[in-house]
Amino acid sequence: MSFITQCFREKLPEETKNSVDNTLLERFEQEIWSKTPHLEKNQSGVKVINATPLIDLTKVLKECAKEIYKLNLDDKDLKVFGKFDSNLLSGSIKVRPAVHIIHDAILTGKLKSGQTVIEATSGNFGIALGQLSKLGLTVVSLVSRKLQEGVFKELRNENIRIMDLDMDVCPAPGMKDNPNVLAAKATAYNIRSQLSELGFDPTIFDKSISEIESLLAAQDIINLAKFLAKIYGCFCPEQYDNELNTDAHKSITAVEIDQQLHEQGYSLENFGIVCSFGTGGTSGGLSNYISEKYNKKSVHVVFPPAGQDVAGIRTKDKASGLKLYKPDTYAGQYEIDFDQAKHLLKYFVEKGYDIGESSALELYAAMQMANFGAEKKFVIIIADGIEKYKKNLEEMSKKQNKTQISLQEAVSNANEYDRIIWVHTQYTPREEGIEVIAKSLGVDKSKISIPKARTINQLLATQQIPEELSNDLKGTKGKSLLVCMAGNTSLMAVNILASKGIVTQSLNGGITNLPEGRNRNLGELIKAATE
Repeated sequence: MSFITQCFREKLPEETKNSVDNTLLERFEQEIWSKTPHLEKNQSGVKVINATPLIDLTKVLKECAKEIYKLNLDDKDLKVFGKFDSNLLSGSIKVRPAVHIIHDAILTGKLKSGQTVIEATSGNFGIALGQLSKLGLTVVSLVSRKLQEGVFKELRNENIRIMDLDMDVCPAPGMKDNPNVLAAKATAYNIRSQLSELGFDPTIFDKSISEIESLLAAQDIINLAKFLAKIYGCFCPEQYDNELNTDAHKSITAVEIDQQLHEQGYSLENFGIVCSFGTGGTSGGLSNYISEKYNKKSVHVVFPPAGQDVAGIRTKDKASGLKLYKPDTYAGQYEIDFDQAKHLLKYFVEKGYDIGESSALELYAAMQMANFGAEKKFVIIIADGIEKYKKNLEEMSKKQNKTQISLQEAVSNANEYDRIIWVHTQYTPREEGIEVIAKSLGVDKSKISIPKARTINQLLATQQIPEELSNDLKGTKGKSLLVCMAGNTSLMAVNILASKGIVTQSLNGGITNLPEGRNRNLGELIKAATE
């Protein structure tokens, strides 16, 4: 029996101890718990064992910044470690809360041999629960058909019973953007059929049809999983609401990182942690640990912008409303464009690093923060690896992204643009900056438009085209080139304009990538916008 189990059992009342399935507990600890990070007591005290690697990524991130994004980070006092939870059993960080929650459920008598575990998942948590099939437990995952093919494949490989839904698992509970009663009825019929095929009694489903259709009309798949568990006597881990999700990262993950940094002569107190948002367990647990031990906020949370689908994580608007989303505890929140970060993903994977899509967003965010001096020392949570997303990555490599072009392409096509438009929400080019853009592209300065920063802010915030910008976009050739600091803001603007039927292109790397200004201080070329 493990050290944690002994401590926990000592606090349980005799009635609860007697309800524990000790055979299941023993098998769980031998076959799963013993192979994942957990606390054990030895002569020197309590220590995390089975820790995942903490790898120095500083050199490769600097190389990527220089080669792909034309950013020179050599003069920055930069240190970046990757916490490679892609090495965990089942291949992702989600095994940590899954094991923590299941261990607690067995210890408290909530889960016994022969029971079915049912949960809503965007992939990794379901794959982690698949480990329970080794113990003879059945796992049913409610998933969205938006999942990538590789994620479905891994779910099937873990002997998980999959229920495909036509609805997204990601909307927050109770979200009612487009309640559709007819769609809810059709989905309910589909679920009933799948449950029957999995051996569940459909008459139990029929007795609760009104509650089920109500949940489906609200796109509330998270609470649907809980409800199905209730009416069929299954166990639902409730990962989106369960404080044990947060506790797993506070009591193990954070302690593990702190322990490893100390071994390398550093302290977590001096590092920012960058993670993405799936359920809020990782960001919440790490934030709680750092707040209690070091009395500071150090966790930076990244999201893809609204409308972008990045495997396994939520956009910021879909995090709102979740119980474990606690923005007041974070050091910062950032929306990071995956169209930019995917170049980093490809670079790191080709260098042999096993990182997934969310990790690329985090590394790209850290690179930008370092470039602008916001932080100097980072731990990046590498939540999973590339295996599930390989096909997607291969397709990315094949596609030529016409919305984003290189300087060489822009110069070649300079005569095809009506206008060269500067787009940024905080900075505007000085006269010297305008000259650098004009000379680099081989155009006259009169072809360059500089809308007010608030105009661009309005475009990104409202997804509507302000009149000032609309005037700049009118031309006989029907296409404009957008230029910003490093290519991120301009690409977001291109995507918004494309949704309105307006053709524009983004200059990859922005003004920081132009050879005419490469040896000059950026402050000579741009200034903070005043309007």
